[in-house]
Amino acid sequence: MTSTFQSKAIGAASPTSKFAPLTIQRREPGASDVHIEVLFCGVCHSDLHQVRDEWKSVMPTVYPCVPGHEIVGRVARVGAGVTRFKVGDIAAVGCMVDSCRTCSHCKAGEEQYCATMPTFTYNFPDKHIGGVTHGGYSDAIVVDEAFVLRVPPSLDPARAAPLLCAGITTYSPLRHWKVGPGHKVGVVGLGGLGHMGVKLARAMGAEVVVFTTSERKRKDALALGAHDVILSTDPAAMTSQLGTFDFILDTVSAPHDLNAYLEHLKLDGSMVLVGAPAEPIPMGVFSLIFKRRRLAGSAIGGIRETQEMLDFCAAHGIAADIELIPASKLDEAYARLVKGDVKYRFVIDCASLR
Repeated sequence: MTSTFQSKAIGAASPTSKFAPLTIQRREPGASDVHIEVLFCGVCHSDLHQVRDEWKSVMPTVYPCVPGHEIVGRVARVGAGVTRFKVGDIAAVGCMVDSCRTCSHCKAGEEQYCATMPTFTYNFPDKHIGGVTHGGYSDAIVVDEAFVLRVPPSLDPARAAPLLCAGITTYSPLRHWKVGPGHKVGVVGLGGLGHMGVKLARAMGAEVVVFTTSERKRKDALALGAHDVILSTDPAAMTSQLGTFDFILDTVSAPHDLNAYLEHLKLDGSMVLVGAPAEPIPMGVFSLIFKRRRLAGSAIGGIRETQEMLDFCAAHGIAADIELIPASKLDEAYARLVKGDVKYRFVIDCASLR
């Protein structure tokens, strides 16, 4: 039987309950494990969907739910076989804490597409101590070193936390579709994901245009690195650049009209969805057929690519724009998140849980 220790956390007991302090069990570090004292954890829109059981048809929530998959902390203990980390290192954990490691996808470094599903950081069966995994809204986490990331010293730990989901979720499709100089890239939505998409696409050398429903975000989009902004509620603006984009990254998690954005793609252009609306979205096929356009989806990245992303961000001085909050402000943060009232990622100061 695996030995455990108690960890302080904050979680939800039901889809409608407020966050409350919890005591959860973490496994004692095994030979390949890293015990991390959590310093900061980002608040992802996926956390809200999961806490409110809005993905019940795909991934029903097990309560109590302790979310959090944008984790940065300090290594407190390491197992006897750990070689890549030592006590005192600043380390990170993203959306996965394990995978089968034997399927073709895992062997290719794309654990996010594990044939039998990766072990997600929270709300997924915990093969070590039973029950489900608990995330980073806690004071400690224990993870196999194969799924722990190095945080470059030039990155601010609090601002680096959202890179573990928002950063890699936008970086991975930009890299996969080989975005770079000479490409015109659209970013739909300027939230937690969108603001990282703008920064990363700009650093990769692309011309970047933001689509937003909010005129008040124009100034921010330009400050973040966008070359232009299209107000999607303005019909004239939405027809001004039709058929001119090589690639569009759609980061919106609310229901919206995909067809309006597909019309902006060139021949052979690609639009990739990284936002995850809870309900299906209608789509017409003729926009795809007549211009050989592609509509695709993308998950996070594998461990190797996530480390590449962290190193890229360090090299280019990129980090998330955040609002640092204590754990006691989580209910308020979720209410604001629903309204899109955050610039651009809430991050929990996990010292407030100790």
